[in-house]
Amino acid sequence: MSDFCKNLSLGLLVLAALVILYGAYVRLTDAGLGCPDWPGCYGKLAAPTPDMPVVIEDSSLVFDVMESGKAWREMIHRYLASLLGFGILILAVLTWISRRRNRHASKVPYILMPLVVFQGILGMWTVTLLLKPLVVTAHLLGGMATLSVLFWYFLSCHYVVTVSPQDKRLTFLAWLGLALVISQIFLGGWTSTNYAALACTELPRCHGRWFPFEQLDNGFVLWRGLGVNYEFGVLDTPARVAIHVVHRMGAVVVGVFLSLLVWRAIKCELANVRKIGLIIGLALFLQLSLGIANVLGGLPIFVAVGHNGGAGLLLLTLVALIYFTSPRDAYGG
Repeated sequence: MSDFCKNLSLGLLVLAALVILYGAYVRLTDAGLGCPDWPGCYGKLAAPTPDMPVVIEDSSLVFDVMESGKAWREMIHRYLASLLGFGILILAVLTWISRRRNRHASKVPYILMPLVVFQGILGMWTVTLLLKPLVVTAHLLGGMATLSVLFWYFLSCHYVVTVSPQDKRLTFLAWLGLALVISQIFLGGWTSTNYAALACTELPRCHGRWFPFEQLDNGFVLWRGLGVNYEFGVLDTPARVAIHVVHRMGAVVVGVFLSLLVWRAIKCELANVRKIGLIIGLALFLQLSLGIANVLGGLPIFVAVGHNGGAGLLLLTLVALIYFTSPRDAYGG
């Protein structure tokens, strides 16, 4: 693997993290529909400004100069995502060229191409389906998946693991922890896209109760048809409360399980695995602290964005644990 590919993998990893963080910022500042059309913005490739004439066939897309900030935030996110997609395309082409000389070269970039294309489709549907929670949450999960696959590829470029520790249970627990974190990210995305983050503003109870689940079924209806504008949410308060409390319960389950996983990892004979275990513990503490700060602080924007970043960090630590405890051939898979 050339140094250029190694550097490119690092650059794309950083860019993917930036896209996720900035995407969270766009969503949390209610700019997801800052551009009501796609892929342009009010019919242009750049967000319009107050002094820029806007000509568009659809008369419903009337430009509001007061919304130019939201429009620019949305377009910057699209630019960053497009740059990431172009970089992944370059990586895939370089991989194809490399595999013509060395059939053992990693195939991981091939996974990234359909993933990033589907992410683009989800980005389009986010706008055209008017912030439908299922689509926006899937878009978040797709971004996390892209970040995770890029991180795996980055690890394979820099670290060769040919021998696994004699503890298959640790690898299994790491995979289970990864599944739990992904489920919790889904719940977090569902909470955010249904505007339920501030449905409860006290801890540990919610509105003086432990389990206020009056509209639990309504809160988790995944598909509500087409033509509904979900900006600022469509659910009643009891449904939002139920979503919020389920997310809290998920945090407890993940916290307990990952704490046990950390304890198991730091007992491993491999120094790398012990270090990763400690990092998982720190990432878990950070994420739980940010979640509590969101509730007690009234969802401060940068804390909320950091909470999204913390979820990504926790995900990557588990990917690293799986990487360093899974047997593979000398080419790193």
